Amino acid sequence: QVQLVESGGGLVQPGGSLRLSCAASGSIFVPNAVIVGWFRQAPGKERELVATIHRDGHTNYAYSVEGRFTISRENTKNTVYLQMNSLKPEDTAVYYCNVVESTRNSWGKGTQVTVSS
Repeated sequence: QVQLVESGGGLVQPGGSLRLSCAASGSIFVPNAVIVGWFRQAPGKERELVATIHRDGHTNYAYSVEGRFTISRENTKNTVYLQMNSLKPEDTAVYYCNVVESTRNSWGKGTQVTVSS
């Protein structure tokens, strides 16, 4: 069974930090993925790209998170991370992990991040 499970979300004050994890299982092999990304969806808004990491290690970030968020990959654990620092209320959303392979596009069920004082 193909599965992506996100964790690490929660309630944090503005300026705080969280680290999200996305653990892949089943036949998903993160090191071989073409691209792995984190997306987010706030209430009433469309899902948007937050960050991606390519097979070659190249990373991309949305302008709104550049310099604050870092995407990384731990191949031995088949896991992708999103380190989020200097969090703002506008970062509040459900965060989803996405793995794109040559023949498959997989999504996790999401983890809620709430930034509020």
